[in-house]
Amino acid sequence: MIVIKFGGTSVEDATAIRRLISIVRLQLHRQPVVVVSAMGKTTNGLLECARLAASGETPAARTKLGAIAEHHFKTAGQLALPEEIESLRAALDARFIALRSTLEEISNTKQVTLRLSDAVSANGELLSSLIVAAAFRAAGMNGVWVDVRPLMRTNDDFTRAAVQFDIANSKLKEGFTAALANGGAPVTQGFVGSTSDGSVGSDGSTTTIGRGGSDYSASIIGAALNAEEIQIWTDVDGIMTTDPRIVPEAAKVKIISFAEASELAYFGAKVLHPSTLLPAMAKDIPVRVCNSRRPEVAGTAIVRNAPPSRALVKAIAFKRGITVVNVASDRMLMAHGFLARLFAIFDKHETPVDMVATSEVSVSMTLDDARHLDRIVADLRLLGEVRVERDQALICLAGENLKFTPGVAARIFSSIEQFNVSMISHGASAINVSFIVDGAAVEQAVRALHREFFSELDEETFEAPALAQAVA
Repeated sequence: MIVIKFGGTSVEDATAIRRLISIVRLQLHRQPVVVVSAMGKTTNGLLECARLAASGETPAARTKLGAIAEHHFKTAGQLALPEEIESLRAALDARFIALRSTLEEISNTKQVTLRLSDAVSANGELLSSLIVAAAFRAAGMNGVWVDVRPLMRTNDDFTRAAVQFDIANSKLKEGFTAALANGGAPVTQGFVGSTSDGSVGSDGSTTTIGRGGSDYSASIIGAALNAEEIQIWTDVDGIMTTDPRIVPEAAKVKIISFAEASELAYFGAKVLHPSTLLPAMAKDIPVRVCNSRRPEVAGTAIVRNAPPSRALVKAIAFKRGITVVNVASDRMLMAHGFLARLFAIFDKHETPVDMVATSEVSVSMTLDDARHLDRIVADLRLLGEVRVERDQALICLAGENLKFTPGVAARIFSSIEQFNVSMISHGASAINVSFIVDGAAVEQAVRALHREFFSELDEETFEAPALAQAVA
């Protein structure tokens, strides 16, 4: 049994879904469970409808929702069996009726609560999965639509709900085992879950596990079912040495370790959701990243232990929009417990810290979630002087044994000597060197680093861009 996840561009219209069908058909003998994202930019469109409704622009919200509905109904009509079109339209219409009701509630209250945001945004996956399951049946495959919400149990931390694995794992195994019976090809949703183990409604609320969470959903399902492989189908050939939109000559990484890929995902690589690999790693299930527009390309294999490589660096990732918070206090000097009090403030405001650098009297931290920054700064000022630097960028280089390779720091920082580096993390991880530069300089810095480390490619590890032809 395998789990195959398709991203938004892989289900964006009838043409993309037909490509998806051809990919799945070739693997029916492996008992695939198919996980889909919302079609194209549907999630952003639905959240824009909610924003318009909250701001009193109800007619504009209805018009936008109407356009989203029209696209889904048109795609359904192009793919479903003639005898199923009426029932499929009714199922889709039920979702849009529920959406209009939620938008009316938002309009009346003039606010989009986190619960209502989830109630709106989760519909993208529910809609697309209904269409894909019907398209499977029209193509002669036994498409079985599975509502993942009663199976994917979560807490009620809306928009970023945490999966309750002690309940979800058994429910996922039971639900998908039944759907796979008699040659079924289950189609389900990524990104969504529920606070209830019964039917979603009065007994529970729909939740989402964070933007980009469809990858994570696929990994959770794969781990619960002890899948032999998890495939992530997107619109690029695999994990690249860096973003090909910044460096057109970026190469495809053929094989990479879980640890390296996890670092890249966490520090900004867009191909994978940062949490994706955790369930797969726990069960030692290989993950493959492939391009649905070029299924003949092997993609990138992510495994527990990648074979030795001559390449010092496997890839370069980066995150924009980083906020650096600096706290200086004489009370740190020769004192104990100061850092505990400082990080308790971030815990209080449920804000994670990415990088940390300390001296005798100061601490610098990076955040990519600045929603609670004002309150955090107010509390930190009780400990010392606070200085905030906005619009920074974090650059991460990942590769086996970076920590134990002499001269690596010299190569990194000599290649970007014209840029100011304000924080460095080297040694906390054996496979990661990270640092902060001004956000305006990140693209030039990444290009310079790529020239330094990828001017010559190890053919056992990388595939040259002339062959990879990554889609930006």
